[in-house]
Amino acid sequence: MKLHATIMAAGLLLAVNTALAGPDDYIHMPTVEYGEREIDFRFGTAKSGDTERESAATLGFGYGATSWWFTEIYAKYKREVRATGMATKFDAFEWENKFQLTETGKYPLEVGLLVEIERPADHAEGWEFKYGPLFQTEFDKVQLNANLLFESVADSEQDPPTVLKAELQVKYRWMREFEFGVQGFGDLGKWNDWASWDEESHRFGPAVFGKIPLGGGQAISYNAAWLFGISRAAPDNTFRMQVEYEF
Repeated sequence: MKLHATIMAAGLLLAVNTALAGPDDYIHMPTVEYGEREIDFRFGTAKSGDTERESAATLGFGYGATSWWFTEIYAKYKREVRATGMATKFDAFEWENKFQLTETGKYPLEVGLLVEIERPADHAEGWEFKYGPLFQTEFDKVQLNANLLFESVADSEQDPPTVLKAELQVKYRWMREFEFGVQGFGDLGKWNDWASWDEESHRFGPAVFGKIPLGGGQAISYNAAWLFGISRAAPDNTFRMQVEYEF
């Protein structure tokens, strides 16, 4: 009963407070493992009604440089409509840095800081920056993550405002190889002047997680979610997944 109530409450919270991000986006964790190396693959695809499907993928390499700093380089791709049909193209390079601000397990709340720099293939789009706090807490076998991220653009032909994004996740730790829960992503509009509900884009849905040990300090970690649009601006359905080879 407690687990059911927890997941239902988290679902309501996600439905009310989150907004849409890219189809291959993922939940950022505040913790860091020193010396860990990983090859990270992400994929997402979204569709609304009769519109063309939007798909994106990311491939990266990351390293736990210290006990409090994890850094990762990504190449991002997207699939778009062209005159000759659908085509996949290189979209951007991204440098992600995650800083763990609290000692693991010392406090009820784990806190981290995310700083990302992205350079689009189309340099007219300028430089994109994403930054903000990452939070995580646990009780019994339930893990809760909540992140607030700001996204701004510099040196672009346009002058877009800084926007506020949100990420929320609830996970039940059933077994290491298979866990389940819910995820939500979104975009609330300008950070200091949120858009109306119809203009915001909110997604929420069930998710699965797991980590499969391979021996010798190696493992495969995965998570995937099926997200439903709960506002007009959101895609009707989004599938997203992430697979990491850790070594």
